[in-house]
Amino acid sequence: MSRQLRVAVIGAGPAGIYAADILTKSEGVDARVDILDRDPTPFGLIRYGVAPDHPRIKEIVKALKRVLSNPDIRFFGNVSYGTDLKLDHLQQFYDAVIFATGARADRDLDIPGIDLQGSFGAADFVYWYDGHPDAPREWPFDPAAESVAVLGVGNVGLDVARMLAKTADEQLVTEIPQNVYDGLKANAAKDIHVFARRGPAQVKFTPMELRELNHSPNVDVIVHPEGFELDEGSMDSIRASKSVKLVVDVLQNYLAKEPKGADHRIHIHFCQNPVEVLGEDGKVVGLRTEVTELDGTGNVRGTGEFKDWPVQAVYRAVGYRSDNLAGIPFDNNSATVPNDGGRVIDIDGGPLPGAYVTGWIKRGPVGLIGHTKSDAAETIRLLLEDVDRLQTPANPDPEDVDAYLSGRGIEFTTWEGWEKLDEHEIALGEQAGRARVKVVPRDEMVQISRS
Repeated sequence: MSRQLRVAVIGAGPAGIYAADILTKSEGVDARVDILDRDPTPFGLIRYGVAPDHPRIKEIVKALKRVLSNPDIRFFGNVSYGTDLKLDHLQQFYDAVIFATGARADRDLDIPGIDLQGSFGAADFVYWYDGHPDAPREWPFDPAAESVAVLGVGNVGLDVARMLAKTADEQLVTEIPQNVYDGLKANAAKDIHVFARRGPAQVKFTPMELRELNHSPNVDVIVHPEGFELDEGSMDSIRASKSVKLVVDVLQNYLAKEPKGADHRIHIHFCQNPVEVLGEDGKVVGLRTEVTELDGTGNVRGTGEFKDWPVQAVYRAVGYRSDNLAGIPFDNNSATVPNDGGRVIDIDGGPLPGAYVTGWIKRGPVGLIGHTKSDAAETIRLLLEDVDRLQTPANPDPEDVDAYLSGRGIEFTTWEGWEKLDEHEIALGEQAGRARVKVVPRDEMVQISRS
């Protein structure tokens, strides 16, 4: 094509940034990409979804920074799709729009009592301890909640359990802001019970995350032998996957290890299916589980035996869910945008011209960051196949976007603004002897970025 291709990417997490990187590096096309995000900052769940005591995982930010430093890619933060602009607005300025909004909400768990006071979604807790500007400043820790349940056996469940088990002072080496430190000081939890519906070969932990549970001198990891079963389906999984084998090996080591007598304990229970959150006077007072058994295939069946656990808080970590997007078809069952390889499918079954998806909004909240790269490559390949059929925007000048946002009174942030905020947070960290201290209030982040 002879003209310049203008593309908007909605979402500045890894999915959106990888899509922009792949597109601007594609041969035979002159592409310019604007990445828009509702947060004033880039990096999505890398900034607001990774536990603060995992700085190693945040190393990916270095690679994403290099991408966003590309002059062919611009960043617009503090711009909310569906509120500040919609698809028809974007189509005035861009040949195509790629939605990479990820999945931020907690998936529902439809059991009695899940809405009681003291029952929380893991995503909400993660956004709080990661200092997201839209999260509450305080977390409602109950000083009587010494025993807590975590429902779900993925990495997010482990993060939640670890953050509840470790002391606030242990987190002072991380980037947590003062309000999160103060909140964690109020946490009274001593015993955190993690419940798995199936057996040890079916958990979704990664080996490294599981090993790191035991790194704190203040935390014992206790794997309970009840339900620790390996059926033929489990053995097939172990033989087929090195990762599964490593996870089971780590769990077996915990199972055989004598507790060191730490003040805080993370208990891992297998073959316990949560069926009800028990309440009294509107508050959580327990969790009821049904004991399950493996059926030979790696799946489980209920035994009709129930057990009540005296806990005073429940955190459900059963997965994330994407938000519906204005003007875009949405499948409520899968919580994804209907698509064919990344092309958005309209309600009539045909492609929605110029609209694409990548990342979790495309395929659901599964897979690691490596999957996100290949996912973005597939979407960009289809977009480039469609180039000659894309409608030329009425206002392709990049400055028209700035003028439109400014004209609507939107205080957007830029990549240069992020660099100012980045320097500011690093300076705050230096004062405290840490690598970084996050700024939390949205208006403060915007003010620093636009100064």
